[in-house]
Amino acid sequence: MTRYAPTIDVDGIDAIDTHVHIEVDAHGHSSMPAELSEAASKYFSTSGPRPDLDSIAQYYRERKTAAVVFTVDAQTQLHHAPVDSADIAAGAARNSDILIPYGSVDPRRPDALDRIRRLVDDSGVRGFKFHPTVQGFDPSDEQFYPLYAAISEAGVPALFHTGQTGIGAGMPGGYGFRLALSNPMLLDGVAADFPDLQIIMAHPSVPWQDEAISVATHKHNTWIDLSGWSPKYFPAELVRAANSFLRERVLFGSDFPLITPDRWIADAEKAALFKPEVLPGIMKANAVRLLELGG
Repeated sequence: MTRYAPTIDVDGIDAIDTHVHIEVDAHGHSSMPAELSEAASKYFSTSGPRPDLDSIAQYYRERKTAAVVFTVDAQTQLHHAPVDSADIAAGAARNSDILIPYGSVDPRRPDALDRIRRLVDDSGVRGFKFHPTVQGFDPSDEQFYPLYAAISEAGVPALFHTGQTGIGAGMPGGYGFRLALSNPMLLDGVAADFPDLQIIMAHPSVPWQDEAISVATHKHNTWIDLSGWSPKYFPAELVRAANSFLRERVLFGSDFPLITPDRWIADAEKAALFKPEVLPGIMKANAVRLLELGG
């Protein structure tokens, strides 16, 4: 299997989408049980297709936008096999001019640490994705610290879902998912204990936006991505922070395929939320620095 190495021409792209889901593999296997996928589509008011990795690469290539791609391994919680992160990395290696792979490892697996190391050493992943609510774990629990230590040692970021989620929304008992596991304040201790680990708090962290801003203000190894919500719904305090004191640690992300970059960009332009001098950093330059793509 080919190990991923980026070949992205940073000067030749207009943006980096830091939050893109691979929801089906080459054999049509979905990352989530069918009932969860259907409920998420209803929540996001989308019935669009779930394209495969190579189709996603072409989609982003046409838009001159690099994409960070990943799945969520929540096999323990969902009793459903995930899309294979090693396969995602191999697909990104085929499309290394436009894709950047993150791994995902269910932290509740007994071999989670070994899986993280293999994805770094053998597949060349450039980060890791966690979804505490869907994976059913408290990210502040020190039993998971060996995983963070390995990621920090590898020198790649850890991306955590924060705030409300559309996964399970409207289903009986929210499919058993617990929103409180995605409170960004649970990441404050992780950021304190792993100062070299770059932590991305994904999404506007509703209803805990102030907590996310507080963590990001205090811990400069934390970042915020703007995925999962149309910009027209962004909390005012997030927009103020992105335009000022957090301007160098805020990242463009869409949440494709549930929200497309086309929709995100169009809504952001219409709402005119971000200062012209700030937008280039949000759309590309901050991610170039975080992902060390500058050469």
